[in-house]
Amino acid sequence: MADENEQMKLSKVTLVDVANHVGVSSMTVSKVLRGRGSISEKTQKKIRDAVQELGYVPNKLAGSLSSRTSNLVGVVLPSLSDVIFGEMVSGMNSVLRPRGLTTFVGESLYDPNVEVEAISTILSLQPAAFIIYGGLERLEQSRSLLRNWGCPVIEIWDIKGQGVDCSVGPSHCEAGQKIAEHFLARGFQRPAYVGAELNKDILAGRRLSGFVEVMHGAGIEVKQVHDDALPRQAASGRELTKRLIEDAPDCDAIFYLNDAMAMGGLSWLHAQGFEVPDRIAAAGFNGTSLAQSVRTHLTTIDVDRFGVGQTASNCVLSLMDDKPVEPVITVPTNLVLGNTT
Repeated sequence: MADENEQMKLSKVTLVDVANHVGVSSMTVSKVLRGRGSISEKTQKKIRDAVQELGYVPNKLAGSLSSRTSNLVGVVLPSLSDVIFGEMVSGMNSVLRPRGLTTFVGESLYDPNVEVEAISTILSLQPAAFIIYGGLERLEQSRSLLRNWGCPVIEIWDIKGQGVDCSVGPSHCEAGQKIAEHFLARGFQRPAYVGAELNKDILAGRRLSGFVEVMHGAGIEVKQVHDDALPRQAASGRELTKRLIEDAPDCDAIFYLNDAMAMGGLSWLHAQGFEVPDRIAAAGFNGTSLAQSVRTHLTTIDVDRFGVGQTASNCVLSLMDDKPVEPVITVPTNLVLGNTT
């Protein structure tokens, strides 16, 4: 019985236990066990001795990653219904597929607790790397899971970085600043912001902060209308624009959380007989309306979503090949002028 209990103890030894025992990172242990990287012979011996001493049994699937018998790259995104994330995944696949890697996508629904579940599920599939959305407050449990797994972790759509190897995305504060500067250049004096679910999306909050900062610097107050109970969709844009005009009928320009909400708001304004942009102007974010424009060309901040996915995946490949990457890669934000401002 004692032998059985001892065997059970030994079977629970993890890669992290080995790393802590030797005093190195989990990544270093993982590389030594997979025969990768330029780790000193002295450190390699210490790790192998610890593996033997502690009774660590490497996962055979994880150990086969270098031979590409397992080819998953885990991806966790906040919403699979949002076209911007679909474009990012397409960018990822364009880079990863030629290298024999396949994306496996989980959805967090902008909920940190759901994110933990998605990360745990994907890690059970022994991914070779991880690409994860950076726009919500990550729980320490998620950070620990990613930190201890010992594979490349890239964060996308944010550049602040939350304990990952590299962050790839635009400056959301800059995006808000650009819209504010454009509104000021057009002479708008009574601007407003319309958004939803700001309690979940910290990046939308940064865009709002950048917008308000510039406006306040010009001595202009910003009327804000947002509802955390509504989704970030066109219908919400219509409803919140209605609330805005009822409360602030003299508003002359609106910055929306995203293009979908902006298009919804514009549909309400047009239905109510508001002349755009002569009576009231509108601008969005993310550029998703550009491909769908017919007569209304929304002024927006466009970001190369496909390129974000490609850049993140190139970072994955570099790290898997033991090549260094920049810790932060900032993707440009581009103000695209339409006929709504």
